[in-house]
Amino acid sequence: MNNAKRRIDLVLLPIVLLAAFLNGYGIWNDQYANSYYTTAVGSMLRNFHNFFYASLDSAGSVTVDKPPVVFWIQTAFAYVFGLHGWSVILPQALAGIGSVLLIYFMVKPTFGLAAARISALAMATVPVVAAVSRTNNIDSMLVFTLLLGSWFLFKGSKQGSTWRILVAFALIGLAFNMKMLQAYMILPAFYLFYLLAFNAKWRRKIILLIGSTAVLAVVSLSWAVTVDSIPTDERPYIGSSETNSVLELAFGYNGLSRLTGQQNRSANAGMPNASSEGNVRGNSNSQVSGTDQSGSGSAPTGNLPGNGEMGGMNGMTFPGGQMPNGVEMPNGRNFGGGGGGMGGMFGTGEKGPLRLFQTELSGQASWLLPIVLLGCIAIFAGLRRRNITDKHKEALFWLAWLLPVAAFFSVAGFFHQYYLIMLAPPVAALTGAGFAVMWTAYRERNGWQAWLLPLSVLLTTIFGWYIMQVYNDTIGAGWSISELIAGILITIILIVMLNRSHPWKQGLIIAGLMVMLIGPTYWAFTPITYGGNSMIPAAGPTGSNGMFGGMGMAMGDRQGDRNGGGMGMALPNASDDTDPAFPSSDGADTNNTGIGIPPNSGGNMNDGGGMPTTGGRGGAGNRNEEVDTTTLKYLREHNTGETYLFATTDYNQAAPYIIDENEAVITLGGFSGSDPVYTTEKLEQLVKSGQVKYFMVGGMGGRGGSSDIGDWIKEHGTEIPTSEWKAGTDSGSGFGGQTTLYEVKL
Repeated sequence: MNNAKRRIDLVLLPIVLLAAFLNGYGIWNDQYANSYYTTAVGSMLRNFHNFFYASLDSAGSVTVDKPPVVFWIQTAFAYVFGLHGWSVILPQALAGIGSVLLIYFMVKPTFGLAAARISALAMATVPVVAAVSRTNNIDSMLVFTLLLGSWFLFKGSKQGSTWRILVAFALIGLAFNMKMLQAYMILPAFYLFYLLAFNAKWRRKIILLIGSTAVLAVVSLSWAVTVDSIPTDERPYIGSSETNSVLELAFGYNGLSRLTGQQNRSANAGMPNASSEGNVRGNSNSQVSGTDQSGSGSAPTGNLPGNGEMGGMNGMTFPGGQMPNGVEMPNGRNFGGGGGGMGGMFGTGEKGPLRLFQTELSGQASWLLPIVLLGCIAIFAGLRRRNITDKHKEALFWLAWLLPVAAFFSVAGFFHQYYLIMLAPPVAALTGAGFAVMWTAYRERNGWQAWLLPLSVLLTTIFGWYIMQVYNDTIGAGWSISELIAGILITIILIVMLNRSHPWKQGLIIAGLMVMLIGPTYWAFTPITYGGNSMIPAAGPTGSNGMFGGMGMAMGDRQGDRNGGGMGMALPNASDDTDPAFPSSDGADTNNTGIGIPPNSGGNMNDGGGMPTTGGRGGAGNRNEEVDTTTLKYLREHNTGETYLFATTDYNQAAPYIIDENEAVITLGGFSGSDPVYTTEKLEQLVKSGQVKYFMVGGMGGRGGSSDIGDWIKEHGTEIPTSEWKAGTDSGSGFGGQTTLYEVKL
């Protein structure tokens, strides 16, 4: 008996291999992955100070905008394997595989082997899981940690184990230190299941619950309170925060602001409809007044007008208001109004109860929602007040995870499509559990419940057709029509065979399941076949390489086209209080012949056929510079003992030198360039102490941070002619403005 329990499930093995392929194939082609996070890992490798705080730059002056736990793991992998795109992606790919296994082991004891296999397969093929797990974004590791905590909760509740319950809540606290309040979205499920399922008297149950909550709070706040208690001049600035506080970051930018869509200035910088009114954070280094955001007395020419369609493009300079290289902005999309705040611009649809069924989001994690709905009806059909079984309790746990998360994303003002990975575990678990229960009801001809299985096949395949048919011009109509026809045929046969017995009846049911999985499986492969976006990952034939994360078709199919010079990148961030033209004394580049896309960075299939190079330098959506050997040689040759090779207003300019060359570089303003990290007095001190003398400014739409700092650099620095330090001529490294190098000596 024990040997039978320990026997390897040979059906699970190919499911795990499928997950490994979807999560890992081609990650070695992604040179930088999400360069924002990879740059931080490169900086964290330098010393413990940078490691502890998850510092973005070599100087340890500003953190990334998330807690450090996932980056600690990525740094450990980079320490062992070297700093590469694949080495920082690998932990997330493994976490994705681990999540498949955890779903299997959580579903199997109560719902059986068939349900566990189906749940594992469903988890492996949730498209957004595959898209996110092949990047170094946090969410795959977050979901794995939440599932691990849930596994301990299940075990502890069934066995009445105190230490397992404490570990379960501690893991949620650990997850908080990965992505803050997003980890708390499953707390309703935790508390409900604990109260229903924990085997103990009520007195002990309540005491343990209080203790578990205390553990949750202590673990959650341990890093944040520690950092906030350290004097600000002894630690980095907390990136993207308004008050230089981790707790404010957690409950503001990474908390309530996600619901309301009202982001602070760091997050808004340069974004369409970024709510510049009333959203400008106090900055000790700059003054912003009226419409003069550039410090020059007038708005920069060429900016796109705030005409209501785009809501203005703060800091993004296009001659005559036109997008460069013939790229069209998406049509038929509401860039902020519909999505609420900044949410709409990322292809997240219109707020409302059916948001997860809209074209913008449905392809990520919603494919199996019809079977989840009908499966829950089947599970709870036999529910009686005094007969709540383990199946009911576990189904309630997954529903208490699914419903609050779905409700949040239905009304949230600002999120990216890949956040929907939070839906994947409950959808996968309820798919397997519900299908198994409906299968039993169908086989036993259990009244009206026997009809739920054929109905689930019909509704799920119709919904799959609805999702795919939008992309018929891209993938061909055969996929959507074939699934629809197959689903209808199998439904009819299932109905006809309902009251009959036949040897291949079970095979027909399995065929129905496979047909329902055609759509999500195809979508799960799209990050490989169509190319991925490491900055804002999303699944779909065009969604994974769109500029706005899922709006590729509207961009004229130019995103990530390696031969087309398209703009397959994340929307640039520029500061509301900077002058896009300040990096050059000659003003912004008026020709705008380049938009900062390095060659071979796309992910689309080139001119038909073949497996694309997925990722490139940071994936199709990552706007990365690359090391300019002339620049590197000049800076090294003219370094006279300074600690840092150069300082820059744009972390993208620092990224390749930190990642590829292990050089020490300062970023002056965090992600968007607008964090008040440095004052002019601090810069003066850095220069006088011989720590830095070169300042590279400009590039990504005027990502220049404080105008006071820009003015100080221009006033005290000498502009180095481009011909001396840069290969060729740079007509603009990004959406407006040349990159300019200044030498500052005091």
